[in-house]
Amino acid sequence: MLNRRAPLFLFAAALLVAAPADAQMEIAEPFKVGTFEIDGAPTVAVVLRDQYIVDLNRANADLERGGTYPRIPPPEDMLDLIARYEYGMKTRLYELVNHMVANDMVTGQRPDYVYDLDEVRTLPPIMYPGKILNAAVNFYSHVDETGSDEEREEARRQRRENRGVPYLFLKPSRGAVVGNGQPIVLPWGRDRIDWEVELGAVIGKAGKYISANDAEAHVFGYMVTMDISDRGGRPPGGNPLQSDWFVGKGHDTFAPQGPWIVPKEFYGNPMEILRQTLNVGDEVMQEATAGDMIHTLWELIEYGSSIITLYPGDVINNGTSGGTGMGTAVRGEQRFLQPGEVIEASIDGIGTLVMPVVAEDEPQGLTGAQLPPVRSYRPGGR
Repeated sequence: MLNRRAPLFLFAAALLVAAPADAQMEIAEPFKVGTFEIDGAPTVAVVLRDQYIVDLNRANADLERGGTYPRIPPPEDMLDLIARYEYGMKTRLYELVNHMVANDMVTGQRPDYVYDLDEVRTLPPIMYPGKILNAAVNFYSHVDETGSDEEREEARRQRRENRGVPYLFLKPSRGAVVGNGQPIVLPWGRDRIDWEVELGAVIGKAGKYISANDAEAHVFGYMVTMDISDRGGRPPGGNPLQSDWFVGKGHDTFAPQGPWIVPKEFYGNPMEILRQTLNVGDEVMQEATAGDMIHTLWELIEYGSSIITLYPGDVINNGTSGGTGMGTAVRGEQRFLQPGEVIEASIDGIGTLVMPVVAEDEPQGLTGAQLPPVRSYRPGGR
């Protein structure tokens, strides 16, 4: 009798044989992935040695042309690459990088789909994340930054004794997300704009109720992010609510991301090696390691996924450390961003965001329902 189940059995057996080979595939050198403007269009690319940009779709077409490698659909964008990374794209990227290195196609006989970094415009790696979850006050050095030495010490002692669960808030995506080198725009009349450097964990595998013990398996990679913040608050009167996270976190250009994404296998465990820093001009404002974090990145993923399903391309930011402009602990006084300044936010092993700061022109033709200038209700910037 014909065994109609044999083809299915053989197909399953083939998958079982192929899976370990994919998991153990070696790579000639580590790579990063990003999105760049090439010939006027957003283009997904492989980044080699932090200076060479490889147009992924053109390089893949060239690789397949020889007939040695099977054809696979190229990714439509970074979200597509992330979603398919563990379903064939990882193998193809490894094959592509190994082929280019073995044939000296990076610095030797370079094809025309390999660019120097300064030949292309860097865009946000993901255009655009489905959601961005930010951790609020998740570093001990960021607790009560405006208090006295004694108040800060006591507040941090209490927080260590009672960590509770994380606090996450939603950051807008399209409009807020900008890439390396794009200006951070100070909204008109908002003169208390602050900086925060953070680690952005990019989700690669969807999940709900993800245990902290399994959270790393759901991560695709890591990038540098910033949580630019408006400390001016909302005006008094009208709605009695005082807290307004949309005002504080939601302006255009307030979510820089990039300059690219490091797949997790090339970065390591952030809870062991993380070091994040931020400069404004030549002045070091923030410097911290994972040891200062209140909740681990894995706990943030567990908490966030207990509320909403996380999908490939979603971003969870780990929070920021002491040294913000609002705080007085480091410099003894508050200090906010000014037009003409340049922010550099770095994470060792990932890269640096270099963001110029510009002022927005005064809007015209509004009726009075807009967010007003801070000085109109906080004279003297108090």
